[in-house]
Amino acid sequence: MKFNYKFSNLVGTVYRKGNVTFINNGDSLVSPVGNRISLFDLKSNKSETLPVTTKYNIVCVAVSPDGCTAILVDEEGEASLISFISKSVLHTHHFRKPIKCIKFSPDGSKFAVTKDNLVLVYHAPGRNRELNPFKLIRTFYGAYNDTTCIDWTSDSRAFAVGGLDMNTRVYAAIKCDNLVVYSLGAHKDEIVGCFFELNSLDIYTTSRDGALNVWECDTPLEGLKLAQSDKVIPYTEEVQEEDVDAVGTKEKEDLDESETKKPKILYKRVAKYFFNKEGDFNHVTSTAFHPKTHILVTGLASGSFHIHEMPEFNLIHSLSISEHQITASAFNVTGDWLALGSSGLGQLLVWEWQSESYILKQQGHSNGMCCLDYSPDGRFIVTGGEDGKVKVWNTSNGFCFVTFSEHESTVTAVRFTSSGHVIMSSSLDGTVRAFDLHRYRNFRTFTSPRPSQFVCMGVDGSGELVAAGSRDSFEVFVWSVRTGRLLDVLAGHEAPVSSLQFSPCESLLASGSWDRTVILWKIGDEKGARESIDVGHDVMAVTYRGDGKELAVSTLNAEITFWDVKTATQNGSVDCRFDIGCGRGELDRVSAKTSSFGKSFDALCYTADGSAIIAGGQTKNVCVYHVENKLLMKKFEISSNFSFDGMEEFLDKRKMTEFGPSALIDMDTDEKIKLPGVRVGDMGARAFHDEVRVSGVCFSPTGREWAAVSTEGLLIYSLDANLVFDPFNLDMDITPESIRVYPQRKEYSGSIMMSFRLNDKPLIREVLEAVPSSSIELLCERLPPSYVDKLLDFLASEMESSPHLHFILLWMRAILTKHGPHLKSKSNHVVAVMRHVQKSLTRKSETICKLLDANFYQSQYIISLAQLNRRLADTSLRHTDSDDDTMLVCSD
Repeated sequence: MKFNYKFSNLVGTVYRKGNVTFINNGDSLVSPVGNRISLFDLKSNKSETLPVTTKYNIVCVAVSPDGCTAILVDEEGEASLISFISKSVLHTHHFRKPIKCIKFSPDGSKFAVTKDNLVLVYHAPGRNRELNPFKLIRTFYGAYNDTTCIDWTSDSRAFAVGGLDMNTRVYAAIKCDNLVVYSLGAHKDEIVGCFFELNSLDIYTTSRDGALNVWECDTPLEGLKLAQSDKVIPYTEEVQEEDVDAVGTKEKEDLDESETKKPKILYKRVAKYFFNKEGDFNHVTSTAFHPKTHILVTGLASGSFHIHEMPEFNLIHSLSISEHQITASAFNVTGDWLALGSSGLGQLLVWEWQSESYILKQQGHSNGMCCLDYSPDGRFIVTGGEDGKVKVWNTSNGFCFVTFSEHESTVTAVRFTSSGHVIMSSSLDGTVRAFDLHRYRNFRTFTSPRPSQFVCMGVDGSGELVAAGSRDSFEVFVWSVRTGRLLDVLAGHEAPVSSLQFSPCESLLASGSWDRTVILWKIGDEKGARESIDVGHDVMAVTYRGDGKELAVSTLNAEITFWDVKTATQNGSVDCRFDIGCGRGELDRVSAKTSSFGKSFDALCYTADGSAIIAGGQTKNVCVYHVENKLLMKKFEISSNFSFDGMEEFLDKRKMTEFGPSALIDMDTDEKIKLPGVRVGDMGARAFHDEVRVSGVCFSPTGREWAAVSTEGLLIYSLDANLVFDPFNLDMDITPESIRVYPQRKEYSGSIMMSFRLNDKPLIREVLEAVPSSSIELLCERLPPSYVDKLLDFLASEMESSPHLHFILLWMRAILTKHGPHLKSKSNHVVAVMRHVQKSLTRKSETICKLLDANFYQSQYIISLAQLNRRLADTSLRHTDSDDDTMLVCSD
């Protein structure tokens, strides 16, 4: 198996922190998820995570007005210019300081950045690769504290900036005679948002304490007079402000007398409003304004938001969406859709305020993911989290469509049954629950005679038995799914049971424990018969191969051993100590190489064909090992986000002191000593950084993708479709031109074999589609066995995108009929291929059924509308005839 798997999507995490924004068409939403960004297509109902990453978590996102490029700024102030077309990073620039806000001008010619108490205006980078796309135009000064928000006028000639100094300043982006800088005060807390009206200099300012000021300008937007002098603006011209009045303006001392005599713009506060607050701590956390519709939305710390119509401040709608504060809000282009994000819950929703309905409502696991499993057809992934929730995700669109919240503690294991309609989950709350995917309910709950914490679970191939291992009683409990009764209690381990796995071919249960043994239990008629395998170290994970003939065991000494199930003999082992890889944490006193010796893999999974095994654990790396050769095939780095702890591999001497790591030393002692009871500077406050770890890996039954549960979320890696050229027994005479000659001579067998030897997918598709349907069975019978596997794989991959569904099914039926004995010898590979075909057929069936239902109801509506029009026409005709008869009678 060639592991050309590439990052495909990030599922389970929809929003982390920062701002959200719509792309110019208004149908796609951009949301930061850690050090990546996700695009949510609201019309097609799909999500996609771009394969671009930053060094730290993203806090600011700005999308250009044309929707082709975007600027991402991380926590350390490093900006990345990315292209939505090529999905790649075009340029990087470091601002050297944290950035609070970044925004493009409406004309797309420049963008402004808030940095400390400054405002930097840059030329907007173009679509072409430039030597330095971030070209500084001007630096604006004047604020006494950090600047927090920006808004541009509709003609891009002026912008407003709010800050922590409770003032809002209006700057001229171009050199004007009647405006240099104007300061607006009258607030008692930091400015959260400032917004211009459409085609006007009138402005709204909102502060954190819930106050809204409406400012009216005596000069229209067209009244901004350009400077008459031909003086070129210096590269970093400074606009200083000294002793600015709270609600007034002060011109610069160095202006000419002629310029000072010219009338300046003047602002006047015409209204002041307050938002309804439900307590002292219910402050404003985010705001957004749509100039065309004059709609203002305000997100509060209580998790509710208000929609007002400006400038009258009429309340349109108010809704509470969560118990955590709303940290991001944005309108689309038309102003119909409102996007809201909450970083506390990792929640993202799009609300249509006119119809009061949800366009998108997604939420990941609030704490972290612990386990996962694929459905038998590979269409769904179920995950369990530390928040006690079980979520089911659709792999095609990346959305969660059902959430089960019956568990009261961490979910430790989840499993699909063989039918794919039932989900089993175990939890630390001492229960094992069964969920029905047809009715979306918990229909069975299994408990033990004595309260126990279940840390692992297994489901047999028939879906009739479920087993769970206990942490405190060292026992394995077996229940019947049909009756819900406890069938047996397997006692034999002398330490907590760490892993359970049923054999896919027989009723044989393997249990691994910290007592350094793996026990094979016979479940059924021969219950009680068992065989114990001594592995020499604490067992972390066990898993069966697809055919049930081999068992893989991961132990605490960073080793994976392979055992023959029938003879209980060891087939080989892999030393993973040097492959795990570990980073150096902030508080570590040892090097990363030394700390990696205490790590091990605690998640194992065989590939679909059983030729390789995937392993993950308390590290950022997922390793793939070849089972037969016992060698490392590939290593995948799950995360490159330095916002997590333990990412650095080498010692950074700048963070080390003579007393140890600088993170251990409280450098801000003087600032934190406050009066007793004061929240700011509380000495009891604790802060920590998450550490990247992989708590579960699973290979798709279709063989086309695999997934890993990590601190960042659910990451999906799929086969790279771009790697298409992989020749097979290639000769000099085999060319596309020579291959196209064979179908013209009706020599289809030779053209098929030559196209597979060249292994060019478009050419293979062209050759196969040229074969008449009546000749398919004869060609399959003459096809050599070496080409059967390649043809079967190609047809399975074509099933997803090809419109010739019946034609492909004829090919597959002929192959399975004519080459059954040959394919039976490769059962693992054939099962994976057929599951991929089943997944594609199910998806196409659902799409066609939805289309037929939509056409049926639409045709019914058209027919009923035509009948109604016909009745109205007949009624009007009768009235016309009766009027004519009446007129005739009157004339007589």
